Amino acid sequence: MAKPRTAEGRCRRTNDELKTTFPEAECELEFETPFQLLVATILSAQATDKSVNKATPKLFEAFGTPEKLAEAEIDEIEQLIKSIGLYRSKAKNLQGMAQRLLVDFGGEVPSEMHDLVSLPGVGRKTANVVRSVSLGLPGLPVDTHVSRIVQRLGITNETDPVKIENAVGSMLPDDEHGDFSLRVILHGRQVCFARKPNCAECVLSYFCPVAFKV
Repeated sequence: MAKPRTAEGRCRRTNDELKTTFPEAECELEFETPFQLLVATILSAQATDKSVNKATPKLFEAFGTPEKLAEAEIDEIEQLIKSIGLYRSKAKNLQGMAQRLLVDFGGEVPSEMHDLVSLPGVGRKTANVVRSVSLGLPGLPVDTHVSRIVQRLGITNETDPVKIENAVGSMLPDDEHGDFSLRVILHGRQVCFARKPNCAECVLSYFCPVAFKV
């Protein structure tokens, strides 16, 4: 197969190849409602999805709605998420987020980016996860895997997550942004490692500019 010659071509080829490799790409955080996904994604900052999934069942059982979380004692929240890094600041953000939802959004998770990022503990990455995974809206979360891989593939030289999001998003249909991010993240976790990528097993190596060179 011929190598794509442009950044957009490499982006679209990456999307096509990873669709075959990861046809059922899904968010690995466990949740039942948009609110629960918002909570889980806030907790996932600088933590693994696995560690978050271990903590959230008891958290959701006790405080699974904005109303319950907003009224909880902060030390009760801390105890339930103590196994996760930065649990004290995350507990404050979770409660602040729930209180803001009740005051400004009637207890519903908003869909607009500017509303989501106005919530405590919510940046563009978290907002994009919620939009793409639970609200069915365009959203391209950029984590360290996405940033690393699109740079290695020569899709963009940008290093700022927002600029990466805009650059990559412009090359793909809106409704494929979320799935592209999920698949690239899986590829980063399983093949294109940060320190020593497994180029021999990579379906993208035939057009990756740095294959077998990292």
